[in-house]
Amino acid sequence: MNKIVLLILLMAVGITNAQVKLEGVVKDSIGTPLELANVIAINQATQKLDSYGITNDEGRYRLSLEKNTIYTIQVSYVGMKTAQAAIETTDQPIIKDFSLQSDNTLDAIELVYEMPVTVKGDTIVYNADSFRSGTERKLGDVLKKLPGVELNDDGEIEVEGKTVGKVMVEGKDFFDGDSKLAVENIPANAIDKVEVLKNYAEIGQLRGVTDNQDNIAINIKLKEGKKKFWFGTVTGGLGNSDEETLYLAQPKLFYYSPEYSVNLIGDLNNLGEVAFTRRDYFKFTGGFRSPSRSSGTNINIGSNDIGFLTVQNNRAKYINTKFGAANFSYSPKKTLDLSGFAIFSNSRTDLQEKRAVTYTDPDLNIPDEETKSNTTQRSDLGMLKLSASFKPNVNNQLDYDVLARTSKESQNQMFFSDVLGNIDQFENTSPYSFNQNLNYYYTLDENNIFAFEVQHLLQEEDPFYNAILEDKANYENTANVLGLENAQIDYNVAQQKIVKSNQMDAKLDYWNVLNNKSDINFTLGTIYSNQDFDSNIFQYLDSGSIFNPTNTIPDYPDGNDINYTFSDVYLGFHYRLKMGIFTFTPGASAHAYSAKNNQFNVGFTDNFFRVLPDFNARVQLKNSENINFNYRMSTNFTDVNQLARGLVLNNYNALFSGNQELESALAHNVNLSYFSFNMFNYTNVVARLSYSKTIDRIRTTSQFQPGSVVRVSTPFNSNFADENASANARLEKTLGKFRARVSGNFDYSKFNQFINNRRSINENYTYTYRTGLSTNFREAPNFEISYRHSIQDNNQGENKTTFFTRAPSIEFDALIFKKFTFKTDYSYNNFSDEDKTINSFEFWNASLSYRKDQDSKWEFEVRASNILDTQSQNRSNTGNVSVSEVEFFIQPRFVTFRLRYEL
Repeated sequence: MNKIVLLILLMAVGITNAQVKLEGVVKDSIGTPLELANVIAINQATQKLDSYGITNDEGRYRLSLEKNTIYTIQVSYVGMKTAQAAIETTDQPIIKDFSLQSDNTLDAIELVYEMPVTVKGDTIVYNADSFRSGTERKLGDVLKKLPGVELNDDGEIEVEGKTVGKVMVEGKDFFDGDSKLAVENIPANAIDKVEVLKNYAEIGQLRGVTDNQDNIAINIKLKEGKKKFWFGTVTGGLGNSDEETLYLAQPKLFYYSPEYSVNLIGDLNNLGEVAFTRRDYFKFTGGFRSPSRSSGTNINIGSNDIGFLTVQNNRAKYINTKFGAANFSYSPKKTLDLSGFAIFSNSRTDLQEKRAVTYTDPDLNIPDEETKSNTTQRSDLGMLKLSASFKPNVNNQLDYDVLARTSKESQNQMFFSDVLGNIDQFENTSPYSFNQNLNYYYTLDENNIFAFEVQHLLQEEDPFYNAILEDKANYENTANVLGLENAQIDYNVAQQKIVKSNQMDAKLDYWNVLNNKSDINFTLGTIYSNQDFDSNIFQYLDSGSIFNPTNTIPDYPDGNDINYTFSDVYLGFHYRLKMGIFTFTPGASAHAYSAKNNQFNVGFTDNFFRVLPDFNARVQLKNSENINFNYRMSTNFTDVNQLARGLVLNNYNALFSGNQELESALAHNVNLSYFSFNMFNYTNVVARLSYSKTIDRIRTTSQFQPGSVVRVSTPFNSNFADENASANARLEKTLGKFRARVSGNFDYSKFNQFINNRRSINENYTYTYRTGLSTNFREAPNFEISYRHSIQDNNQGENKTTFFTRAPSIEFDALIFKKFTFKTDYSYNNFSDEDKTINSFEFWNASLSYRKDQDSKWEFEVRASNILDTQSQNRSNTGNVSVSEVEFFIQPRFVTFRLRYEL
């Protein structure tokens, strides 16, 4: 691997040395430098565009050209005559200035090539054909080649270090802007332009009074032949394995016209190619954002999801998935837009894991534990959204959205613990939620703007848990605590929970524009949340009857029946002032809080008043270079799960009892960021620093059974502050056809933990370094090499552990004879601690496809995954009371034949 990397680097240096620089300044007729003028170099021998550039704020441009070559240089700028000059390169740098003349007529010189990149104010337009080599199949393949655009580890799009919040096609939301669905499904050959919309304002009326500096959207412009026609791909595949026939079916169909659009996506396979994960489902907001998101109040109604084991990197021992999605938009008239989507996902996943758990303090007599598990998960997930937007004129806009979710999930787990023996676990849940959103925006005149937003959520969760413990002797202490009947073959204990949530979030905003440099904003808002929580623990007896035990812990009731109500009424004020390159936005919000709960005929109420200040300062150094400072004080509230006093089974070895008198926590959050995207020298720099300190944070104290891994945890407001800090930076540089990246991340957390009434200070440090080099040749093969090195340092009381991960990787693709597309990727991972390598594993995938020519509708492909037949992977986890090493087993080598038809 090291020799391959060295060879590629030597090739990169050699190609770079074979180029020569062309530099100069572009001015208008009176000598004023022209920023964002376009400069292209056309190779006269091949008649192809070899290089391009955009002038900076001083009118300077810079191109990398081949030596001993004749070029035609064209310079264009809006409202100016296009200039043209012939240049013959040698081995010496060339300086050439241009002066453009004003012109209100068509250019006399025809522009043969479109600029690969153009900048129009806050919009960057990429010409997709300029970056395609012919091996691209989906939007993500194109985006990875665009300067300043990245795909992060979660498959989301990032531009200039900021996550893209919305993806549109021809101006219409693609599944409410979800970037991951767009990246994986929009066909590459349908894309004409990629428009990056910086400072994107969802509501045009609020563009001038809201801070949209970090809002970025992407709009995909389609090729002319793809409009008003169905387009897309249909892919089918077959393969063979030792256990079953492998299959894959992926229809992806799209239709776009000015009046309406339809997107249909399907994916059925048992190859482990997951189109839509559980994580995607729970992250998918459907475009809903709480009105109070910037009020300073944080309340999370919590999640009572069952304890699903997480699939790592979309890899498991077996994955069978079925996914279907439909998205539509319809404009019956100019003032009305209707849209919606439906998503359904079904999956069956088998997981096999080995886990070694080390507990925090060896003096506490808590044995380290090794476990093995075989798990089967079944999941049905569905969501439906309908939206309407009515804009009778430029001064009024009314939006309404409704989103319904439902799921049915189960998990069967065969579990062995070297401390507690064999355990069979079964969990299932069928939750649902109904979310609706109403927004109205009204512009009285150019200086007075109103906005009303209200969101309502209804949700019900019903998680069921059942554990059968065969080794009664090692579980006897816990069974006695729970009050279980012990004259049974085994301990068959179960729990049912019902959690109902009803939450309303509303606010009214008023903006008064004082002048072109300042405005004021008043906000009146409220949050109301009501939750009911019921739970009970019971035992299945050998006779088939159900026994309701009485636990032996004083002051810990059996079961729960609790009602929790939270309300916040707040008034906010913000003033924004622009002074040259500086923008200051100080503000504060005054809150009247009330939190009360009632359980077992005992009530607790916490009413208080608090003022939360916030401050933002932005320095706009250049059009694409800024420094941003932000401070915010926030109040964090818990949910009903932390308040319920009765015993709850979080797991067979983790009992939990809430605290009725929990109070809110106060947090101070500071972050500083720097962004620079330089189109002159194609250098992209992103850096961030953040720090938070939380006072009275809710922590847990745990009591372990003597000599056992079973614990009872209870939350409390800690008198000791918790701290978190992070720093990350990324540098990207494009030089000719090469792009280099270097990045580093540092995360630090410090919190106080209490185990068996002993306090310990936990400090965790994580360092991650990445470097990479990629190419973007139009006709030559392309590669991307990268290296990741991470260090996870955990200091928990007297226990210290350090884990290292070293992961080089390489990707390669080539278009051969304009008919064959070859792609391959290889990665190596070394997972170790300070003493030894715990595990090392390799992944190698490859595919070869054939298409008769660029216009052919059919493509044939052979794809091999996990060619080296790697059996397992490793990772490390850090918990509040332990550190664990986990080995999980994955699917074997698969070879499939695929047939793709393009509409």
